[in-house]
Amino acid sequence: YLHVVGRRDNGYHELDSLVAFLDVGDRLEVSAAPAVMLEVMGPLAAGVPTGDDNIVLRAARLLAETYGVRDGARIVLEKHLPAAAGLGGGSADAAAALLALVELWQLPLEPDRLAAIGLMIGADVPVCLQGRPTRMQGIGERLAPAPDLPPCGVVLLNPGVPLVTRDVFVARTGAFSKPADLPPKFADPASLFACLAPCRNDLEVPARTLAPVVGEVLGVLQGLPGARLARMAGSGATCFALFDDAATAAATAADLKLPCGWWCAATAISCAP
Repeated sequence: YLHVVGRRDNGYHELDSLVAFLDVGDRLEVSAAPAVMLEVMGPLAAGVPTGDDNIVLRAARLLAETYGVRDGARIVLEKHLPAAAGLGGGSADAAAALLALVELWQLPLEPDRLAAIGLMIGADVPVCLQGRPTRMQGIGERLAPAPDLPPCGVVLLNPGVPLVTRDVFVARTGAFSKPADLPPKFADPASLFACLAPCRNDLEVPARTLAPVVGEVLGVLQGLPGARLARMAGSGATCFALFDDAATAAATAADLKLPCGWWCAATAISCAP
């Protein structure tokens, strides 16, 4: 879920969100090189920037500047997630780059300092540095361990329409939400689904205003046999459905007949750090 609970004087929104990580994603490799350079490849590389506005490149350069590193690095990003999809793929890539370069450049592993660097790049980077189920609050800087999540299956569905996070937040109107009430633990998938049912994604309405196809995607997921809950991910346009187990999610996704340009993946919640 993602609740928008307030707005700061500087315009940044205060959030309350339960963040989970999945067994699907991009791949990133680093190796020694004369300068910091980035190569983007893979099945979903088209449209991913490779210049100064790429979040991975920004992360690498900021890390080098912070620690006074003069060495370079060749970074190869293999894209398997759609870009501007609300999945936090770019933030996870930036976090992976920071951790990989700390090892390559033999820097001290300082989680708080890395989190501060990450927050300068993007609000979701600090939580991606942790890589485990987390309750994220504030503008992304307040992180607390989430209740233990039971393993369950996930189907991701993206209509091939990019959504810019800033635009979605700008389009949001109305009152703010209250933080969710989470238990100390979830006994099983059913208890997780019951807890999430009254929650929501407060960015869904503005996302549907900008990209009405989001409603179509949610309709497909809600109609899937075995789907326990369907919701938009992040700022969209990707949506997800939760299932009792990964096998059910995989079997359901295999039977989907998708419109041209839509992307689908069946996966599972990863509970390991």
